[in-house]
Amino acid sequence: MAGVREEKKRRTRKAILRAAVRLFGDEGYERTSIAALARAAGVGKGTIYNYFQTKSEIFLAFCEDELDHVYAEVAEKSRADASLIEQLTSLFLAEFRYVTRHKDFGRLLLREMIFPKELTVERSKDLDNRYLDYLSVMCRKAQERGELRRDVDLLFVCGHFYALYLMSVSAWYMGRLQTEDDVAEALRLLLQQAMNGLLPSDTNEHW
Repeated sequence: MAGVREEKKRRTRKAILRAAVRLFGDEGYERTSIAALARAAGVGKGTIYNYFQTKSEIFLAFCEDELDHVYAEVAEKSRADASLIEQLTSLFLAEFRYVTRHKDFGRLLLREMIFPKELTVERSKDLDNRYLDYLSVMCRKAQERGELRRDVDLLFVCGHFYALYLMSVSAWYMGRLQTEDDVAEALRLLLQQAMNGLLPSDTNEHW
Protein backbone atom coordinates (compact mmCIF):
# COMPACT_ATOMS: atom_id res chain seq x y z
CA MET A 1 0.00 0.00 0.00
CA ALA A 2 2.82 2.38 0.90
CA GLY A 3 4.39 1.69 -2.49
CA VAL A 4 1.17 2.67 -4.27
CA ARG A 5 0.98 5.94 -2.32
CA GLU A 6 4.59 6.77 -3.12
CA GLU A 7 4.02 6.10 -6.80
CA LYS A 8 0.95 8.36 -6.79
CA LYS A 9 2.96 11.12 -5.09
CA ARG A 10 5.71 10.72 -7.65
CA ARG A 11 3.23 11.01 -10.54
CA THR A 12 1.56 14.05 -8.99
CA ARG A 13 4.87 15.80 -8.47
CA LYS A 14 5.86 15.07 -12.06
CA ALA A 15 2.53 16.41 -13.34
CA ILE A 16 3.03 19.64 -11.40
CA LEU A 17 6.54 20.11 -12.77
CA ARG A 18 5.50 19.41 -16.36
CA ALA A 19 2.59 21.84 -16.10
CA ALA A 20 4.91 24.46 -14.62
CA VAL A 21 7.37 24.22 -17.48
CA ARG A 22 4.58 24.59 -20.02
CA LEU A 23 2.96 27.56 -18.28
CA PHE A 24 6.21 29.32 -17.40
CA GLY A 25 7.22 29.06 -21.03
CA ASP A 26 3.84 30.00 -22.56
CA GLU A 27 2.51 32.56 -20.09
CA GLY A 28 5.66 33.75 -18.36
CA TYR A 29 6.89 33.00 -14.86
CA GLU A 30 5.44 36.09 -13.19
CA ARG A 31 2.02 35.77 -14.88
CA THR A 32 1.57 32.11 -13.93
CA SER A 33 -0.53 31.75 -10.79
CA ILE A 34 -0.60 28.77 -8.47
CA ALA A 35 -4.31 28.38 -9.29
CA ALA A 36 -3.58 28.19 -13.03
CA LEU A 37 -0.79 25.74 -12.35
CA ALA A 38 -3.12 23.53 -10.32
CA ARG A 39 -5.68 23.49 -13.15
CA ALA A 40 -3.04 22.63 -15.73
CA ALA A 41 -1.69 19.81 -13.55
CA GLY A 42 -5.17 18.46 -12.82
CA VAL A 43 -4.84 18.83 -9.05
CA GLY A 44 -6.24 21.07 -6.34
CA LYS A 45 -4.49 24.28 -5.35
CA GLY A 46 -3.84 22.89 -1.88
CA THR A 47 -2.11 19.88 -3.42
CA ILE A 48 0.48 22.18 -5.00
CA TYR A 49 1.39 23.51 -1.54
CA ASN A 50 1.76 19.97 -0.23
CA TYR A 51 4.73 19.62 -2.59
CA PHE A 52 6.06 23.16 -3.06
CA GLN A 53 5.70 26.37 -1.09
CA THR A 54 6.55 28.80 -3.90
CA LYS A 55 6.84 28.97 -7.68
CA SER A 56 10.59 29.34 -7.25
CA GLU A 57 10.71 25.97 -5.50
CA ILE A 58 8.82 24.40 -8.40
CA PHE A 59 11.17 25.95 -10.93
CA LEU A 60 14.34 24.84 -9.16
CA ALA A 61 12.97 21.36 -8.46
CA PHE A 62 12.42 20.89 -12.19
CA CYS A 63 15.98 22.08 -12.85
CA GLU A 64 17.35 19.55 -10.36
CA ASP A 65 15.38 16.69 -11.88
CA GLU A 66 16.42 17.56 -15.41
CA LEU A 67 20.05 17.90 -14.37
CA ASP A 68 19.89 14.32 -13.12
CA HIS A 69 18.47 13.25 -16.51
CA VAL A 70 21.26 15.08 -18.33
CA TYR A 71 23.91 13.35 -16.21
CA ALA A 72 22.29 9.96 -16.81
CA GLU A 73 22.14 10.55 -20.57
CA VAL A 74 25.80 11.57 -20.70
CA ALA A 75 26.87 8.59 -18.59
CA GLU A 76 24.95 6.22 -20.86
CA LYS A 77 26.26 7.59 -24.14
CA SER A 78 29.84 8.55 -23.27
CA ARG A 79 32.63 6.18 -24.25
CA ALA A 80 35.10 5.20 -21.57
CA ASP A 81 37.98 6.40 -23.76
CA ALA A 82 36.35 9.69 -24.80
CA SER A 83 38.56 12.77 -24.61
CA LEU A 84 37.73 15.67 -22.31
CA ILE A 85 36.52 17.73 -25.28
CA GLU A 86 34.21 14.90 -26.37
CA GLN A 87 32.84 14.51 -22.85
CA LEU A 88 32.27 18.23 -22.42
CA THR A 89 30.61 18.50 -25.82
CA SER A 90 28.27 15.61 -24.97
CA LEU A 91 27.37 17.17 -21.62
CA PHE A 92 26.77 20.65 -23.01
CA LEU A 93 24.74 19.38 -25.97
CA ALA A 94 22.54 17.31 -23.65
CA GLU A 95 21.95 20.41 -21.57
CA PHE A 96 21.38 22.48 -24.72
CA ARG A 97 18.63 20.09 -25.84
CA TYR A 98 17.03 20.32 -22.42
CA VAL A 99 17.18 24.13 -22.30
CA THR A 100 15.84 24.65 -25.81
CA ARG A 101 13.07 22.04 -25.65
CA HIS A 102 10.88 24.84 -24.29
CA LYS A 103 12.47 27.98 -25.72
CA ASP A 104 10.87 30.56 -23.43
CA PHE A 105 11.39 28.38 -20.38
CA GLY A 106 15.02 28.04 -21.43
CA ARG A 107 15.41 31.82 -21.35
CA LEU A 108 13.99 31.87 -17.84
CA LEU A 109 16.32 29.09 -16.77
CA LEU A 110 19.40 30.84 -18.15
CA ARG A 111 18.45 34.10 -16.44
CA GLU A 112 18.04 32.27 -13.14
CA MET A 113 21.41 30.55 -13.54
CA ILE A 114 23.25 33.80 -14.30
CA PHE A 115 21.23 36.24 -12.18
CA PRO A 116 19.44 34.26 -9.44
CA LYS A 117 16.72 35.98 -7.44
CA GLU A 118 17.57 36.82 -3.85
CA LEU A 119 15.02 34.32 -2.55
CA THR A 120 16.49 31.46 -4.56
CA VAL A 121 20.18 32.31 -4.51
CA GLU A 122 21.10 29.57 -2.01
CA ARG A 123 19.20 26.88 -3.91
CA SER A 124 20.71 28.13 -7.18
CA LYS A 125 24.13 27.99 -5.56
CA ASP A 126 23.53 24.35 -4.64
CA LEU A 127 22.71 23.58 -8.29
CA ASP A 128 25.84 25.40 -9.42
CA ASN A 129 27.95 23.45 -6.95
CA ARG A 130 26.56 20.13 -8.19
CA TYR A 131 27.30 21.15 -11.74
CA LEU A 132 30.82 22.32 -10.94
CA ASP A 133 31.50 19.14 -8.98
CA TYR A 134 30.46 17.10 -12.03
CA LEU A 135 32.72 19.12 -14.33
CA SER A 136 35.57 18.93 -11.82
CA VAL A 137 35.49 15.12 -11.87
CA MET A 138 35.75 15.20 -15.68
CA CYS A 139 38.66 17.61 -15.56
CA ARG A 140 40.47 15.75 -12.78
CA LYS A 141 40.34 12.53 -14.80
CA ALA A 142 41.62 14.46 -17.81
CA GLN A 143 44.57 15.58 -15.69
CA GLU A 144 45.28 11.97 -14.78
CA ARG A 145 45.22 11.05 -18.49
CA GLY A 146 47.62 13.87 -19.31
CA GLU A 147 45.05 15.88 -21.30
CA LEU A 148 45.02 18.82 -18.91
CA ARG A 149 47.79 20.55 -17.01
CA ARG A 150 48.02 19.74 -13.32
CA ASP A 151 48.97 23.26 -12.25
CA VAL A 152 45.60 24.83 -13.12
CA ASP A 153 42.81 25.72 -10.72
CA LEU A 154 39.96 23.40 -11.69
CA LEU A 155 37.28 25.77 -10.39
CA PHE A 156 38.37 28.44 -12.86
CA VAL A 157 38.84 25.91 -15.65
CA CYS A 158 35.30 24.58 -15.14
CA GLY A 159 33.97 28.13 -15.02
CA HIS A 160 35.76 28.88 -18.29
CA PHE A 161 34.28 25.83 -20.01
CA TYR A 162 30.80 26.63 -18.73
CA ALA A 163 31.07 30.23 -19.93
CA LEU A 164 31.82 28.91 -23.43
CA TYR A 165 28.66 26.82 -23.27
CA LEU A 166 26.58 29.82 -22.19
CA MET A 167 28.02 31.87 -25.04
CA SER A 168 27.06 29.14 -27.52
CA VAL A 169 23.50 28.95 -26.21
CA SER A 170 23.21 32.73 -26.33
CA ALA A 171 24.38 32.68 -29.96
CA TRP A 172 21.66 30.14 -30.76
CA TYR A 173 18.98 32.28 -29.14
CA MET A 174 20.17 35.29 -31.15
CA GLY A 175 20.14 33.28 -34.38
CA ARG A 176 23.89 33.34 -34.98
CA LEU A 177 23.85 29.56 -34.66
CA GLN A 178 20.89 27.97 -36.42
CA THR A 179 20.95 24.27 -35.56
CA GLU A 180 22.17 21.83 -32.93
CA ASP A 181 24.96 20.84 -35.34
CA ASP A 182 26.04 24.50 -35.48
CA VAL A 183 26.14 24.61 -31.68
CA ALA A 184 28.11 21.35 -31.52
CA GLU A 185 30.68 22.64 -34.02
CA ALA A 186 31.02 25.94 -32.17
CA LEU A 187 31.44 24.17 -28.84
CA ARG A 188 34.17 21.87 -30.17
CA LEU A 189 36.06 24.80 -31.66
CA LEU A 190 35.79 26.92 -28.51
CA LEU A 191 36.79 24.04 -26.25
CA GLN A 192 39.70 23.15 -28.53
CA GLN A 193 40.94 26.74 -28.39
CA ALA A 194 40.59 26.75 -24.61
CA MET A 195 42.58 23.52 -24.33
CA ASN A 196 45.31 24.44 -26.82
CA GLY A 197 45.57 28.15 -26.16
CA LEU A 198 45.70 30.95 -28.70
CA LEU A 199 49.46 31.44 -28.98
CA PRO A 200 51.18 30.29 -32.19
CA SER A 201 52.33 26.67 -31.86
CA ASP A 202 55.95 27.59 -32.66
CA THR A 203 56.45 30.01 -29.79
CA ASN A 204 56.87 29.60 -26.05
CA GLU A 205 56.25 33.25 -25.32
CA HIS A 206 53.80 33.92 -22.50
CA TRP A 207 51.85 37.07 -21.85
